[in-house]
This record gives sequence, structure tokens and C-alpha cells, in this order.
Amino acid sequence: MTADEQKIVAAEAALEYFDEGIIGVGTGSTVNHFIDALSKIKHRVEAAVSSSEASTKRLRDHGIPVIDLNAAGDFELYVDGADESNHHLQLIKGGGGALTREKIIAETSHKFICIADEGKLVKMLGEFPLPVEVVPMARSLVARQIVKLGGTPVWREDFITDNGNQILDVHNLEIMEPIKLEQQINNITGVVTVGLFARHPADLLILGTDQGAVQLDPE
Repeated sequence: MTADEQKIVAAEAALEYFDEGIIGVGTGSTVNHFIDALSKIKHRVEAAVSSSEASTKRLRDHGIPVIDLNAAGDFELYVDGADESNHHLQLIKGGGGALTREKIIAETSHKFICIADEGKLVKMLGEFPLPVEVVPMARSLVARQIVKLGGTPVWREDFITDNGNQILDVHNLEIMEPIKLEQQINNITGVVTVGLFARHPADLLILGTDQGAVQLDPE
């Protein structure tokens, strides 16, 4: 089974956790499969809260209404992918550049389900470059501070987030203490947010495998 086929398995398994009402939807290739699966039960979807313009377009193309988070109130479920997950369900996210909106929606929902192919589960976070969204004028300032933390920041050129900001992808990290590093980077002046979801990890990880969907709770 290919990684893309495993993503489909995980995406379809996540549907079991949605009953009806408002749902939060993330961004990325695995989430695209989830949106496609969600369209089959769109009569149960009152509205979606989306983490990116790309996901918003895909949802609306399927006839699923999208509302602003400020109008959503309380809602139960947020489904999103990840670039890496450890066994504590702490994540690296933001390969698609939507990390800030993803983190906001994850904080708002009552339950955050991460869906991924089995290759995304790792023992230690950091092999995938850690995205950091920065205010453009602070990019060099933030980069210098990240070097002091042991990372190698690389500007994601020709990319602007949906919030009008820039991304630094931080290489060469072995993230032994994800919560501590999340706090350190978030405290750098000019950082909008860091793509470490450690203080608020996923509540459930659904992995697509050759044997079907495997569900993992935090260790």
C-alpha cells in the first residue's frame, strides 16, 4: 500500500468520530482525503471551520459551507494531519504553511484527531524541518535567535502564509523537550507561532497502515 493509500485509510477512519454539526478541518494532502470523505456525509455537516484558503476552497467545491471561527462557538472535533508525530502525540506541523490557523483551531476544539500515514510516526521529532511563522521584518532577527537554540533556519522563499507572513524552516534539530522548545521559540520577538504542537498535542492519532487504520492514544 502506498503512503497516499494509507492516508485515505486514516482519513476515512476519522469519519467515525464525527456525528453532526460544526467540524474543524486542517490542511494538507491527508486532510484533502478527509474532505473528500466528509463530502459523502455533508448532509450532517452544519458548517466547517477551515485552517487555510486551500481547504476552504476544497470544502466549498464539495458544497460544504465554511464559517469564520469567531462565529462557530464551541465545537467538538478538529481533524488535521501532521508532518511528524511522536508517541506522546506531540506533532510537527506546518509543511503546508498553515500552522498558525491550525494551532488556533486545535486550541478551540474539544477533541483534536491527527490523521497520517504510518511513516509520520517517529521516536523523536526533528528530522522534518520545523516551520516557524514570522513577521516579515523580523525574519533575520528570529533566525539569529534560532541559531542560538541549535537549529539551522532556512527561509522558505517565494512563500507567503494566508496571514501575510513568512516561514523559516528549521533544520538539524533533535527535539528532546518539545514543550520547552515550543515555549522558547514562541517567546522570540517576531514569531507568530511555531509548528510544534507539544503543549497541546493531539488527543488521538489515526495511522493508515497496510493492515488498516491503527488508533493511538498519547503515551
